[in-house]
Amino acid sequence: MEHIRYSVAACQTDLSNPVERREMRRNTDRMLSMIDSAVAGSAPFLPVRLVVFPEFAHAAPVFATVSELLEKLAVPIPNEHTEALEQKAREHGIYIQSGSMLESDRRWPGVVFNTTCLVGPEGVLYKYRKVNTWIPYEVHASPHDLEGYDEPLFPVADTPIGRIGCAICYDWLFPEAIRQLAANGAEVLVRVSAYMDPWGATAPMDWWTIVNRCRAIENTAYVVAANQGASLKHYPPYSWPGGSQVVDFDGRLLAEASPGPGERIVVAPVDISALRHERAARRGHHMLAHLRTEAYPVYQSHQYPPKLTDDSAGMSYERNNLLIEESKRSLDSHEE
Repeated sequence: MEHIRYSVAACQTDLSNPVERREMRRNTDRMLSMIDSAVAGSAPFLPVRLVVFPEFAHAAPVFATVSELLEKLAVPIPNEHTEALEQKAREHGIYIQSGSMLESDRRWPGVVFNTTCLVGPEGVLYKYRKVNTWIPYEVHASPHDLEGYDEPLFPVADTPIGRIGCAICYDWLFPEAIRQLAANGAEVLVRVSAYMDPWGATAPMDWWTIVNRCRAIENTAYVVAANQGASLKHYPPYSWPGGSQVVDFDGRLLAEASPGPGERIVVAPVDISALRHERAARRGHHMLAHLRTEAYPVYQSHQYPPKLTDDSAGMSYERNNLLIEESKRSLDSHEE
């Protein structure tokens, strides 16, 4: 049996955000250069086979409304950016988790998704659309909320370097999302994030590190987490702590970037064969096997998004706040 062991590279970016589609190419070109650096840097050692970029590396939602995002930044997938990544993947024989971009889809007119793609030599293996949007600020849609949506919410790709699944930023505050990726077979859990201060990589609120390690432990899986390293001037009103990390299936921190903004490339080994042996051999601390699914009635009823009396309005900051308040009232009624 082939032993599957290789290096992963989490590449955090520090790029100014495009305000129109043509500016996205500048960001993609820089990402292509970083891929070359990641591959060249590890060539004499354990070669890199998976490269991961952060949320909004291609483009961020710098406009407040869906209509502006659709007019100025949203793109269909595949596109010139995924094609450039595919060419680079073929050149190096690697897999690339793209930074996220704002996606339009003719099947869903008037909707914007926050989307990342796993790209390999064979093309786009999956699109992942952020399920847990960072409400109330984010006005792109969750595919979960669209009536009639029939594509997998948590796709996993079976590749020669292992089974890979991805979720975006706020998704990782929901253990259910990452558990579903693992239940779907994921061995490498990829985190594409734009985590801002103060919820960063340093005490007393090092949520970034705590969540990455906990999700690895819960799911007996590797975590490759690329965080946005943008400086405040590039993406106000927040500063971005970077701290990209690789965590093994027992929660050990294998490598991390020093906290703070700026470009970084973090490289660490991943041993898929060891992971598979561990999942097969261990009986204790095998949370995937020990899960008592029927014990949790919280999942048996719908919670979010609630129905509003007037549900005709489009996505907006104001509507998100109304939905959140309605959902909180539902929680209060359960407690009574």
